[in-house]
Amino acid sequence: MMNRKICINLTKGLFAVFSSYLYSYIGGLSPALILLNILMVIDYISGMLAAKKEAIEHPNNKRYGWSSKKGILGIYKKIGYILTVLVAICIDYLIYKFADELGLQYNSHTCFGILVTIWFIINEMLSIMENVGRMGVELPKFLKRTLTELRKDTNNTDSG
Repeated sequence: MMNRKICINLTKGLFAVFSSYLYSYIGGLSPALILLNILMVIDYISGMLAAKKEAIEHPNNKRYGWSSKKGILGIYKKIGYILTVLVAICIDYLIYKFADELGLQYNSHTCFGILVTIWFIINEMLSIMENVGRMGVELPKFLKRTLTELRKDTNNTDSG
């Protein structure tokens, strides 16, 4: 079980590093930021739809359904994503601007910004797939297992 989590995180990290290198090479920070924002909106909407479906299926259970508290917490999380990407971009700027003064050769304008952005893009895609599964779409078994393990890992990290 632990090996699977390590494998999932390693794969996710390698994909993020490869994608960030590719985007950095072609100057793709702007498209990545646009994609992240689009996925955040889709994730928020799909989460509301999934919650509404669950509320219909469990009409007397307050654990299910959409609430303004859940909605605002989701918005805070998305704002946190944006602020984290902004900090990463600021770190890139500082490194690029002051690398010469430190005697370092640094040819890229972005590294951390695109890496963090792609990491959040992957998280948003996983969240959208999870929401779609909650809406009743039958996902492949390997995808269900992966999402379940990622959800457990995230819940353990958040509570600890």
